[in-house]
Amino acid sequence: MKVYEKAPAKINLMLDVLRKREDGYHEVEMVMTMVDLADRLEMEELPRDTIIISSQAGYIPLDEKNLAFQAAKLIKERYQVKQGVYIHLDKKIPVAAGLAGGSSDAAAALRGLNRLWGLNIPQSELLTLGAELGSDVPFCVTGGTAIATGRGEKLEHIINPPQCWVVLAKPPINVSTADVYGRLRANEIKAHPSASAMKEAIEAQSFTDICDRLGNVLEDVTLPLHPEVQQLKEAMIRLGADGVLMSGSGPTVFGLVSKESKIARIYNGLRGFCKEVYAVRMLT
Repeated sequence: MKVYEKAPAKINLMLDVLRKREDGYHEVEMVMTMVDLADRLEMEELPRDTIIISSQAGYIPLDEKNLAFQAAKLIKERYQVKQGVYIHLDKKIPVAAGLAGGSSDAAAALRGLNRLWGLNIPQSELLTLGAELGSDVPFCVTGGTAIATGRGEKLEHIINPPQCWVVLAKPPINVSTADVYGRLRANEIKAHPSASAMKEAIEAQSFTDICDRLGNVLEDVTLPLHPEVQQLKEAMIRLGADGVLMSGSGPTVFGLVSKESKIARIYNGLRGFCKEVYAVRMLT
């Protein structure tokens, strides 16, 4: 038996950091949604008690450093599963890009292995397992659109934004999320974007208000460190994207675009800055 799962990328429509907690994590408030750029996982049971991961991408770890591997290991240990699993990971989401590719792979592995092994783990329990693997994993387990608080694991699901195009562009650099948060001084943040204002705009299905309320405090750290991210933002605005923001800790920049007629110009213009450019739809 084989099980297939799709692992979509996420973008942050807003990301605020409220404070640094005693446990070293940051207290965040984010509005996250998913776009139709996705990895795909194929899972097949193995008779021997082992986890094997393969991928066509030559640049990702295929051992315990891989989040899908960690998800398989966690589910096997927690539920005393003695069968092994072979996971093939068809990688489409750029790595270390602020798009939660690894987290979405882990979430897809949790969902898929739950089906493959007939474990009947309720979603609430999958969310708890996901939180052990990483802050973005619980959101990726459920998908949709949500306000995430705590360190990102507490979710309030809201309706999806109105359908639109999303252009994603990743410059040829990798950004460490831990490094960005390590450099952030939460008490020095001047302007805080508002989750409640973004929620209001989404509930009103107002594309214009959503674009006006985009905000990410991590830009204060990543943009000065990596001027190419700032240049990418400026290029996207110049080329006609309606709302532009860095996703997560970067370096990927996304542009929300309401008219399909603008897409070719924006896409082609950005290809002059970087190779990794994608024009996708919002998942609604």
